[in-house]
Parts: sequence; structure tokens; C-alpha cells
Amino acid sequence: MTFDELKEKALSLPYAPGVYIMRDKTDKVIYVGKAKKLKNRVSQYFQDTASHTPKTKMMVSKIHHFDTIVAASEFEALVLECSLIKRYMPKYNILLKDDKGYPYLRLNRKDIYPTITIVSKIADDGAEYFGPYGSRGVTHNLLEAIRLTLKLPGCGKVFPRDIGKDRPCLNYHMNQCEGWCQTSVSAIAYRQRMEQARQLLKGNYRSVAEEIKASMLSAADNLEFEVAAALRDRLNAVESLGQKQLVTAGSLADTDVVGYGETEAKACFAVLHFSGGNLLDKDYDVFPVPEDRQEAVSSLMKQYYLSRGLAPKIVLLPFELEDSELFSQLMEQQYGRRSKIRVPQKGDNMRLVELANKNAFEEAQRLTDKEERLNATLVTLGKMLSIPTPGRMESFDISNISGTDIVASMVVFQDGRPRKSDYKRFKVEGLTDQDDYASMHQVVKRRFAHYKEGDKGFDVPPDLLLIDGGVNHANVAVAALTELGLSFPVFGMVKDDRHRTRALVTPQGQEIRIDNNQAIFSLIGSIQEETHRFAITYHRQLRSKRLHYSELDGIPGIGPKRKQELLRQFKSLTAISQATLPELERLLPKDAANAVYRHFRDKEQEQV
Repeated sequence: MTFDELKEKALSLPYAPGVYIMRDKTDKVIYVGKAKKLKNRVSQYFQDTASHTPKTKMMVSKIHHFDTIVAASEFEALVLECSLIKRYMPKYNILLKDDKGYPYLRLNRKDIYPTITIVSKIADDGAEYFGPYGSRGVTHNLLEAIRLTLKLPGCGKVFPRDIGKDRPCLNYHMNQCEGWCQTSVSAIAYRQRMEQARQLLKGNYRSVAEEIKASMLSAADNLEFEVAAALRDRLNAVESLGQKQLVTAGSLADTDVVGYGETEAKACFAVLHFSGGNLLDKDYDVFPVPEDRQEAVSSLMKQYYLSRGLAPKIVLLPFELEDSELFSQLMEQQYGRRSKIRVPQKGDNMRLVELANKNAFEEAQRLTDKEERLNATLVTLGKMLSIPTPGRMESFDISNISGTDIVASMVVFQDGRPRKSDYKRFKVEGLTDQDDYASMHQVVKRRFAHYKEGDKGFDVPPDLLLIDGGVNHANVAVAALTELGLSFPVFGMVKDDRHRTRALVTPQGQEIRIDNNQAIFSLIGSIQEETHRFAITYHRQLRSKRLHYSELDGIPGIGPKRKQELLRQFKSLTAISQATLPELERLLPKDAANAVYRHFRDKEQEQV
């Protein structure tokens, strides 16, 4: 279908809730969305396309045709949307990378030698399941703690197949296993130990401790002191396990706190799991910065909880979501429990959300490399200034003191980094009074006159000109370009009272704040500082050269070394001027000595 045909079809849709399915020319689903009113939502994609974000523009350009499904209610549309996203995994939907669900521990007591394994789902197989737990990491730690406490096998041997085949492994020699692979250990003892593991998983660590204590006392009464000592150690381990509440800590949280954070290039959706006020675990997913954070979090929440198998009692959110109530209904329909959705504004719950947001930001920052961060900053800068993403930026600054040694600098940043090989310095010509506007006009015009001539070092055009100063400086630069028949984006750099660039200003006087975007603020600030540094350094060089100039400079045959030798020998310029020719010849070659002598004699004649 053509773009006009797509638009016409969208305008013919009903004002009803439903789901729309965008497809490309190969009939592949590339996006699934839901709408309260299909006509309003779908037609937006094909109207005012200039206001679309780059991602939306790209997606719309790939749409060949689309389908819609009218739903009986907005809630039904939500359920259908979740189902279709899970089925098609569309390219332009934000997708959760990990949808394995909360893990469980599985114990099959029907086996002669039962084992405990980590599984993703409950199956109707007669085995006993414990959980769900917050994450596979938490589950593995819990299982390992119980294994070490009860000295259960941690190797890959299969019982009874491998009993008596090999010597006990390292775990046995490290006193971390009872050596169940030996023929001297019975299956009954193994099953008794596994029953203790089962009780620990159920949270009955006290009953397990009492059972072990009774066995310990019995062994002591029978003078089996080594056995009693081993049971004592096991009792201590069980009591320690109970005190740490590892079983409780591994169980599903009663409160989930959702956090959201983003850098210039990456965003993160994080969920902190709490039980009884204690932080148990964290899940997170990192993805490119979305166009709409509410829509992204809403989509990820639905994918996250529908794949987990259970709903928490309470979910705390960082901001309001349009379909929070529908989400709560979805949880009730799916799991028989209606999660309470809240956006706290103060108190302890607010602090929990702030913690979740902090975790999300740190994960996004950790997974955003410098190159991504810089590229995203440049893209954002281009959007702020309504220009294409600037690759080459040139910045100009004027430096002078009381109108002397007026100089200018041109600093170049390519892809956000300084390109020092392209820096240029200008000595302002024909101006004796301090006039920054005239100086800037001259320098900009000289730089781009070289550009028009194709001169080497000046032949690359900029994507953005940054002028140190306000709107008048920007207008002066525009005037210089206009006189040459050229046009480039020009912005002035407006400073605050601490001499930091707080805003950019257009030649028309429109200020664009940058101090509310740390990445842009830092980039423009570094450009401004580098431009000023380069200008002031050149100014100081010229000023120093002028202050150190003496009458010996410019005399034929007198270079830096001979000048220093003359000053060392005669101590002052006055003594040199009064020296006789023979005195000078003792220090210099005849031609150089005669040039110095004649210079001062001629000067005396001029003053007569």
C-alpha cells in the first residue's frame, strides 16, 4: 500500500478500542500496539510525520500494510496486545530480553536418590516444587547453602549408577560432602538427609535443628564422639542458616519497586524485590533510550509479570502509567490476585522508588560506553537546535587587553572531540581599539574567504558555528557569512555569572537552555573553555614577544644567541649602544659588530 492508501485506511477505522498490527512488505509483524480509539491512534502515524522521532519515522517508512482487531473493551485490547507481542516479538516494540520467569526448586521424592534442581516452571509430574524465588542467582545461592549445610552431593555423579565406581571427589576431602558415592553409605541415610533439605526449603529449620540435636545427644550417650562432633557442626550450620533467613530471603517478594533511569544512549527498567521490608534481589533490563518512558515501562511491566508466574501484592512505580488499572486487572485475571499499583510521593515508599531509580540509572550508565554517550549527546544537541546531528563544530573567541595584540581563535570539535590539527589562530588586522564585534566579523569572514577559495586547512565546511558571546556576536558572524554568500547554523554561547555557558542563542535572539541537560552542558562548556584557552594562549605569546623585544632584534647578524652574549658581556642595552667598534669586534664577527655599531650611531644622528 502507498502512504496515502495507509492514511486513508487509518482514517476509516472505527472509534473503538482494539489492537493494530503493523507489517512490512514481507508480511512480517514489525509493531503491535493497543488503542482506546483505533482511528485516532493509528492515523497519527500517517499525519504530521515531521514531528515523529527518528525511530517512529523509520518504523513508518517500513510499514507496507497493517491489520486491526477490534476489542470489546480496553482491557481486552490490553490482553490481546500482550499476547501478540509475545507471539511475534516485533522489532519496533521494546522487548524484555529475559522472560524465563521466576525459578523454582524441584524435588522428586519418588526417586530412590532424590535430587533438587532449579527449574523455570511447575509441571504436573508428581514432584514437589518450592518457590518461586526472585532470580536464578538467589535460587542457586539458596540451594548451595542447603547443600553445604547438610553435606549433600555437589558433583555430577548419578546415583545409584555411580556408587562405588570411583574414589570420593574433592568435596568429600574438603568435608563438604558425606561421600554418598561410597558403598558404605545407605540410600536410607541419603533420603533422611534429603528430607531435612525439604524441611529447610519449607522454612522448618527449627524442626531440623531439633532432629540433629537429638541425634547428636544420642551419639554422645553411646560414646560415638566423632559422630557427635560432626552432628554438632551440622547443627551449628543449620542454626546459622535459619538466623540468616536465607529461605525467607529467597522466596518471592511481597513488594516490587520499579525503577527507571537513562543515560544519553541507554535506558534501564529495574525491579527491586522486597519481603518484610528487606531487599532480596534485583532484576533489570537495559535498552536504547525510548521515545516515551511511560509507554516503555508500561510495556516492559506487562511482559515482565506475565512471564513470571506470580504477581506481587504491591508494585511501586516511579511515575504514573496510563494503564495501571488495566495492568492490575490483568494480574487478577492471570494469577487470581489483584496487585496494588502505587506511585508514592513521600515517606519510606518514595525512598524505595528513589533507590530503584538509582539502581536503574547505574545499570544504564555501566552499560553505556563513552562512544555511545557522546554520539547520543550530539544527536540530542542537533534536536535541541533543530539542525542535523553536528559532526564538525567550529567555535570562535576574541582575546585582547586594552585593544593591544587583538587575536582570535578557531577551535574545531569533530564528533564531539577536539581536533587540534584543525585549530586556527588569527591576528586581527587594522584595529587599534577594542571592538569585539568588528574583530569577530573580520575573523569569520577571513576564515570563510579561505573556504571559498578552497585553501588547504580551510576547505572543510562546519555543521555548526559557536560564537563566544550573545546574540550580537552571533549576528556579526551571520553578516560575515552573508557577505560571502554562505550560510551555516550559527549560535552564540551565553555565559552565566560564573563564566559558564548556560545557553545557546540564535541570531534572532531565541535562547536555548543547556544547563538542564548535563551532557550538553558539559560538551558546550568544554568547547567554550578550549576556545578561550587557545585564544588567550596566543594572545599571551604575542604580548610576551612584544614585551621582550629589544633594539637588538632585527639587526642583521644578531640572533638570539648573539643577543644573549652581548647582554651578558655588556650588562645592559645602554652599554652596548656606547661600545666602540673594537670592543664589539672582540665579541662578534666584523660584519655583525659593524651592523650593531652603525645601528646605534645612526640612531644618534637621527636624534640630533
